[in-house]
Amino acid sequence: MADFLVTPAGIAILMIAQILAIIAFVMISLIFLVYGDRKIWAAVQMRRGPNVVGTFGVLQSVADVLKYVFKEVIIPAGADKTVFLLAPMISFVLALLAWSVIPFNDGWVLADINVALLFVFAISSLEVYGVIMGGWASNSKYPFLGSLRSAAQMISYEVSIGLIIIGVIISTGSMNLGAIVHAQDTSYGFFGWYWLPHLPMVFLFFISALAETNRPPFDLPEAESELVAGYQVEYSSTPFLLFMAGEYVAIFLMCALTSLLFFGGWLSPIPGVADGPHWMIAKMLFFFFLFAMVKAITPRYRYDQLMRLGWKVFLPFSLAWVVFAAFAARFDWFWGGFARWPV
Repeated sequence: MADFLVTPAGIAILMIAQILAIIAFVMISLIFLVYGDRKIWAAVQMRRGPNVVGTFGVLQSVADVLKYVFKEVIIPAGADKTVFLLAPMISFVLALLAWSVIPFNDGWVLADINVALLFVFAISSLEVYGVIMGGWASNSKYPFLGSLRSAAQMISYEVSIGLIIIGVIISTGSMNLGAIVHAQDTSYGFFGWYWLPHLPMVFLFFISALAETNRPPFDLPEAESELVAGYQVEYSSTPFLLFMAGEYVAIFLMCALTSLLFFGGWLSPIPGVADGPHWMIAKMLFFFFLFAMVKAITPRYRYDQLMRLGWKVFLPFSLAWVVFAAFAARFDWFWGGFARWPV
């Protein structure tokens, strides 16, 4: 068996198995994330949430998926059918593709590339095309307006996310996500992670992730009270499900990136306690809980407030932080917290 795995056929089978394992983990997690999102929102509003289908309503997400899959796909008469159907597929596939460079433990990664952060940033930038294509192909002014302002929103906050990531790259001297986690592996445990030296950027990254993934209070592309349902208004059945699934996959990806960049990934917060993938998954679930709580307790921003926050607050602040982190790393300020290149 070991000899077979080193042959081209064995390597191909092994890679396919790894890809399927990652997709299975993400998609199964997606079912419970949607359930948890609805349960948390219900608890804040002092109601029960899903509680009928399955034990404690845990199979409600499965029932919703089946409902979407078996409904008829309705395509508007004036729509560009090819682009109309291609748009949700692009959004979903690109959201999944970024998981190929996410490590869950030391060596547990499908593609351990040196430019993993650049790859993730490039993929997240391409996701805006799915939104634009969906709004344009619908041949209706409401989804078209929703897609335009969604594109402007995603591009605006990608700039601040990129600058925040540059600060972490300066501290580590690498764009490899595994190397970033190893750079946080110190004898100080929880206090040796990047959240402490880059504390202001943790909040900026979290808020920018909310805007990048169209989560409340930045869910303006889907603002029902203003644009019906934004770029998704003409979609139904499986295409709408792909848009929704892609959005949740992107949210979970941002939870994983927050864990890796600032909170040690698979590292244990307590020195002497074994590291492992369970720490990584626990941190991802914790940040998803924060995403869900923000959705439940914050009102929606106006669009002008959203753009002002991105361009006049986050952009100059994150740019100034890059300069500060560069000087702190170059001159070894704060006891070497900003410069961990030897690692």
